[in-house]
Amino acid sequence: MYPHSETEVQLIKRIEQYVHALFNMDVTGHDFFHMRRVAHMSREIAVIEQADVFICEVGGWLHDIGDGKLFVNPKSARHNLKLFLQSIGLTRDKIQSIENAIEAISFQKGKIPKTVEGKIIQDADRLDALGAIGIARTFAYGGANDQAMHSDVNDQQTSIQHFYDKLLKLKQTLHTKTAQSLAHERHVFMERFLKQFLTEWGVPIIPHSD
Repeated sequence: MYPHSETEVQLIKRIEQYVHALFNMDVTGHDFFHMRRVAHMSREIAVIEQADVFICEVGGWLHDIGDGKLFVNPKSARHNLKLFLQSIGLTRDKIQSIENAIEAISFQKGKIPKTVEGKIIQDADRLDALGAIGIARTFAYGGANDQAMHSDVNDQQTSIQHFYDKLLKLKQTLHTKTAQSLAHERHVFMERFLKQFLTEWGVPIIPHSD
């Protein structure tokens, strides 16, 4: 049993419904199930790391709301989120804690969250970009954005290039010992996948001698 009060359990159910309405039709790998995995992973890490479990789980559910990749009007999305949290009875302090925890999650922003809860949510989000799920999400996002899987032209942005630009770097950016431990197997799995993919594509692993 996780250390949520009955009130917190009911609040999380309302938040889950809100997130489902926003993301259930997403096909980019940032769907409802991504939010659920990040929320649950954030909760698991928070328990082990002795952080605020409620803030971590809620932040995991809400971390992508207002992301410029996913919303036409990010500012409006964040404003509507705040109104929603107020409407279900969250206190000003709780809302502020959630906002502080999720404001610097994105890899693209290159920021480190200031709170331990923010670091845990960022770790959980990055763990979901690794391993088998991370591979599947990469190609889902690439396909949704008309991006090629791979190319022999080096300057073309492709899904495979994304592994080298971002995903293979994530393990070194994790904050908590719990996430670092979980990341190892997922990172190794991606390396094996890339080696196999490039072999099947026809890229030589060992350069031919002249």
